[in-house]
Amino acid sequence: MGTSNRAMDASAGPGTVVFRVRRFDPDSDGPSDIRWSEYVIPAHPGLTVLEALLLVQEEQDGGLAFRYSCRGAVCGSCAMVINGEVGLACRTQVSSLGNKVMVEPLPNLPVLRDLVVDMDVFFAKEESVMPWLRPSDPDPECERLVSPEDWREAEPYTNCILCASCQGVCPVAERAPDYLGPAALAKHYRFYADPRDGAGEERLRLVDNENGVHGCDMVWSCAKICPKGVPPTKGIGKTRAAIYHAKKAREGA
Repeated sequence: MGTSNRAMDASAGPGTVVFRVRRFDPDSDGPSDIRWSEYVIPAHPGLTVLEALLLVQEEQDGGLAFRYSCRGAVCGSCAMVINGEVGLACRTQVSSLGNKVMVEPLPNLPVLRDLVVDMDVFFAKEESVMPWLRPSDPDPECERLVSPEDWREAEPYTNCILCASCQGVCPVAERAPDYLGPAALAKHYRFYADPRDGAGEERLRLVDNENGVHGCDMVWSCAKICPKGVPPTKGIGKTRAAIYHAKKAREGA
């Protein structure tokens, strides 16, 4: 059952839930590319938002577009806005949302179709922070061993699944399209804090600008929303401190 930009008017009967999905068709000839579609689907214990969308796609609207892959909060593909909050559709239980659910695409990223956003710029920003090791010592005969104590600083930042949830809630990303964003800056700190890396000052120069760590508002929205507990704001703060101390060291040399 489809509607156009109206309040949710489909009714959920016993054992059912109403899904209202924001649609976008770039090829639409209508006055607006944006519209809303509503679907009534059966609900059962354990039903996730992703499973509900798959049910809609399979039984009611094969044209509904959204991303998913692992179904287990590992790939990050199914991040979207669910009842006003950014989350992973595969881990969000419909039972926690009531009998009316509104689903929209991630903010701060171009929408390609329905719930599918363009991730190209997001991934390009991540690549721009040199997300690979640059050891300064000669290659060892075996591997570079790292003790648990030395790894503790970098370890939380390795958990990022590139879902872009943090990008969707970042107030700076909303107003400044060139801002690298919390995911890229968290990935930057992951390699800066890696004890095997030797590109310290070169790495700091990559983000020592207003589109880098100095552009962050430090409101911690990204850390609060991250489904894997990555704390981008903490890494950004530590990177700022490292830049400050590096400049002081150069001035005193």
